Amino acid sequence: MAESSGFAALLDRYRSRFDGALAAWIDGKRRAGAGEQPEAGELVAAVDSLAAAGGKRLRPALVAFTAAACTDGDLPGEETAVGRLGRAAELLHTYLLIHDDIMDHAEVRRGRPAAHAAFAERHREAGLAGDDADFGVTAAILAGDLAHAWAHELVAEAVAALPEARRPRVAAAFAATAQEVIGGQYLEILLSQRRAGSADELARALRLKSGRYSVERPIQLGALAAGADGPTVDALSIYGSALGEAFQLQDDVLGTFGDPGEVGKPTASDLEEGKFTFLVFHALEALPEGDAERLRSALGRRPLPEGELAELRELLVTSGALARVQAMIADRLATASAAFSGLEARLAGDGRAFLAGLIDYVAERRR
Repeated sequence: MAESSGFAALLDRYRSRFDGALAAWIDGKRRAGAGEQPEAGELVAAVDSLAAAGGKRLRPALVAFTAAACTDGDLPGEETAVGRLGRAAELLHTYLLIHDDIMDHAEVRRGRPAAHAAFAERHREAGLAGDDADFGVTAAILAGDLAHAWAHELVAEAVAALPEARRPRVAAAFAATAQEVIGGQYLEILLSQRRAGSADELARALRLKSGRYSVERPIQLGALAAGADGPTVDALSIYGSALGEAFQLQDDVLGTFGDPGEVGKPTASDLEEGKFTFLVFHALEALPEGDAERLRSALGRRPLPEGELAELRELLVTSGALARVQAMIADRLATASAAFSGLEARLAGDGRAFLAGLIDYVAERRR
């Protein structure tokens, strides 16, 4: 296995190249619309602000490094079909983050005001009529829609540049990515609103909202665009699904127990938003009724005082819920490792090293 430091170096090198290509592409959109749609420049700026604020760039990197691993090991250029698919994956992610922050009532993203909060402030500063919060939400929805439209434009360009035999599966994989994560998001909302759910429902939400969207589908896009054979794509899918689920389970842990400075948002947010995660599910299954009711009644209540938050975190620990989720993470990392071991001989160069290092990265990440 590659060490996580080697993975980090590969990701940093890729991110620097990717960031420049994405910024130039968005700037081209800004200039193209300046004459006929000058007002839309504020929407472009909102997308650009979030896209430029960093982020791990994991999804586009997975597209690129998987394509490299399935060919000669060298990263495809940013103006190739693979490069366009990577930008599409990041803009799809940007669209979903903008809308997620609205649904989650989150005011901060990547250390900056969330898009709807920034638009609300702009409304106040300009002295516009109407409600500033409503304006902020409306404008942010449009900004997210714009990022979504751009993602599909890039996919169309990428598919057109591929050999004809590869086009249908690549287009279908990207369409599935968007539909699955939206369906998974809706299921997650239903579970949160019910404050209850089965292990099967939680597993489906985990698979749809993260397992596929975060890792499996970007890997499939890279492999399919590179023309990988069926057994390789299937094995990569097993690896990617397991890592994607581990990644989301880590998010759930970090969303309650992480360092807010590293996570980039308050770690009270998951409980205050009423998210019904595996952490909450396992705690409610194990706690005495009185403690279970304390946890249940706290979900979705804002704000939660720091003292109460500390008590709720303690319940998640003493109930064994944290340990059970950590065991779920370890199980999925083991599945990914086993799948990769069977794949490694078929993969090449930096792409192979990146996919190997990703396992350690997910295991060790703190943000």
